[in-house]
Amino acid sequence: MSRSPTLTLVGVIVVVFLVQRAVAFLQLPLAFALSAPVGRQPWTVVTSVYAHVSVGHLVANVVVLVLVGLYLERQTSRLRFHAFFLATGALSGLTQVWVSDLVGPGVAVLGASGGIAGLVGYLLAGNRMSDTILDRTPLSPRAQLVIFVVVAGGITVATAGRGVALVAHFTGLLIGLLAGRAHLLRPSK
Repeated sequence: MSRSPTLTLVGVIVVVFLVQRAVAFLQLPLAFALSAPVGRQPWTVVTSVYAHVSVGHLVANVVVLVLVGLYLERQTSRLRFHAFFLATGALSGLTQVWVSDLVGPGVAVLGASGGIAGLVGYLLAGNRMSDTILDRTPLSPRAQLVIFVVVAGGITVATAGRGVALVAHFTGLLIGLLAGRAHLLRPSK
């Protein structure tokens, strides 16, 4: 019996959070947050996806991850699931850092929400109902992209809050919507 990729991911996130707490308690100079310049601490491209600011942040992300992940994991392989989550989370975090660095004071990014937003976007665009609607509607790929940008923007605004990495959420959702439309997580036949 193979273990659930979603529950494995939850375990990794909890372990990283516990390591973060231990590192903070011991006052060790080990960074988990992604910030500019990225090349100074390149490992944070990965650690930031699994790290969290607080227990509340961790719990909120884990709840959404479990709800979406347990459904999506049945449609793909373990490797594709984990790779998609990590790649989407890393790209979302990098985009947040780069955009914030361009428009104002740079920010540090922590959390799985970019990767989770990618899974949510995938779920929205990679299902039979979405396929049926988009396949039967005469929309060009450019028009579909505009719709995906609007949907990602709407969801991002609806979930906005103080301290939320809006650019990362938007990026993750958009990547997920595009990947879902392309059925990127479907195993090769």
